[in-house]
Amino acid sequence: MPRTKVSVIVPVYNTGKYVDECAPSLLGQSLPADEYEVIYVDDGSTDDTLGRLEKIAAAHPNVQVHTRPNSGWPGAPRNLGMRHAKGEYVQFVDHDDTLGPEALERLYEHAKRNDADVVLGKMSSTMVRPRRLFRHTVDACTIENDELMQSMSPHKMFRRAFVEEHGLRFPEGPWILEDLSFVSAAYLKAERISILADYPCYYWMKRDDGGNNTQHRFDPRHGFWPNCRSIVRQIKDGTAPSDDIDALQNRLLHRLYHVEILSRTREPEVLREDRAVQRQRFDAARELALEEFPAAVREGLPAVSRLRAELLERGDFDGAVALAERVREVKARSRVGALRWADGRLVADVTLDLLRGDGEPLALVERDGTWWLDPELVDSAPGTDGGWEVRDPFRMAYAELVVKDRDREDWWYPEGDLEVRLEPLGEGRSRLVASGRLCLDPERLAGGRPLERGVHDVWAYVQLLGVDRMVRVTGDGAPGSPATGPALTGGRLALPYWTGSGQLALDVDQRQRGFGPDTAGAAAANAARGGRSLPLAYVAATAGAPAPVQVTVSALTLKAELLPGVDGATAHLRLPDRLGLPAGRHPVTLPKADTPVAYAVVRHGALLRLEGPAYAAGAGRRLLDAVAGHRRIRRAR
Repeated sequence: MPRTKVSVIVPVYNTGKYVDECAPSLLGQSLPADEYEVIYVDDGSTDDTLGRLEKIAAAHPNVQVHTRPNSGWPGAPRNLGMRHAKGEYVQFVDHDDTLGPEALERLYEHAKRNDADVVLGKMSSTMVRPRRLFRHTVDACTIENDELMQSMSPHKMFRRAFVEEHGLRFPEGPWILEDLSFVSAAYLKAERISILADYPCYYWMKRDDGGNNTQHRFDPRHGFWPNCRSIVRQIKDGTAPSDDIDALQNRLLHRLYHVEILSRTREPEVLREDRAVQRQRFDAARELALEEFPAAVREGLPAVSRLRAELLERGDFDGAVALAERVREVKARSRVGALRWADGRLVADVTLDLLRGDGEPLALVERDGTWWLDPELVDSAPGTDGGWEVRDPFRMAYAELVVKDRDREDWWYPEGDLEVRLEPLGEGRSRLVASGRLCLDPERLAGGRPLERGVHDVWAYVQLLGVDRMVRVTGDGAPGSPATGPALTGGRLALPYWTGSGQLALDVDQRQRGFGPDTAGAAAANAARGGRSLPLAYVAATAGAPAPVQVTVSALTLKAELLPGVDGATAHLRLPDRLGLPAGRHPVTLPKADTPVAYAVVRHGALLRLEGPAYAAGAGRRLLDAVAGHRRIRRAR
């Protein structure tokens, strides 16, 4: 009997229909069913969840269901699931999420190949921004790779023997931040951690009823602040203290300080919540910051974040609110140069920067060799009358381009990096700018594989001076218009265009756009080429090889071929010699296109020639085509 490679542990409570939505992704894995098990643990549901689970288990031998009295949180059910697990690895899944079809097989193979204690699979989500942690697949690393702290959810694969050896368990009961407690302990103990970034393994999606949101995060019964304190101490116990801002302990604590502490001082939370309630959170965050976080953590923050921390630790709630109001108005701006196809890739120069609420660049001011934060941003913050010094303008500054598969919520990273630099504005003022080249390869972007059919939107993430923004990559083109000419990629049309909001998008295989009205310029240029040549950037899987394409000739749909032209910029359309159509002139269209790319002239069911779409055949021409097989008339013609 095959050994159990993976145990999938799923805690459930009053899940209802979401059990049935999650189950197919767990039961339809590419890993053979006798090589993995699914362990559902019901935490005392009071609806029909248990009945749904038992029905699934009855139909699938690799599914088991366990029950326990309600604990109010997923920690206890996960621990019970681990006690029943027989797999070499355990994978935690929440009841309202799904796995990619090959997730378990790929994660297990990556884990075994690298002898990993923990494997992080690429996550797709509608609730959080993409994490640069998943930009590249990593065979082996340790907690020294502090980017691991970007991913603190438990939805990972853990070697069961490793979990048992170190007695890793989730805190039980209503214990908010139980995920961070378990995962940070695992990171600190693991000798080898692997990252699988070239396949979407886990889909963490927002429920339509909001059921997977933490609605009572700061409820005193759930112990948010004491629990956060215990996690900080766990990290401090597992690492060496240091005054160096780049020491491991300080880098690991940065995530907790930035997310759990500074969030209480910044937009949107500090501006959105009831003022009295938010003041209580502010004071609790201040107490924890002063008592548990080394000064080096605060000193290692970028300029705006360090100012927030100063206001927090000084107890200046009004100053934090005033700063948040100013920073909320800061916007990211993207600028795209001329788009073009080059070597099968969509390329363009891209520049990103930050603008204040009045539309002016967020600037740095130089005085006596020292940089100071934009006065318009800090004038409202008490205690900054002399300005706020920017010790290192490039501290934690970076920017990156990301491409979102609109249908699947997958995020992919194009080739190349963006470089952050200072750009003079004159009169001792400069701004931080991130610039580089967009290089989008439709045949390799999805983890080395072709993009799926659909619309793929281009975004950018920028983090400068401690201000971070996701921004649509936009250009000067009219909304809805082509961004550049179409390309043939792997036998499919790739159509770059500007969306209604002006964002750059790439439609692969005509998901929403079509060759014709959306590419009127290309169709017109085709007329001058006689109909056989299509003005497409040509990309074939094998250089010089024909690419299959589906066309419609009148009402007949058939397979044709596109062959690369000698100029490297066009493709030649080749139809079958025999079409079985009546004699005459028939429009040739590509899928979803309204405008013909050519006309096929047919005689006795055979293709006589192709003509350009702009050719207007009169009655006399149609008559000649119809009688073209008559020897005497052909001679006269």
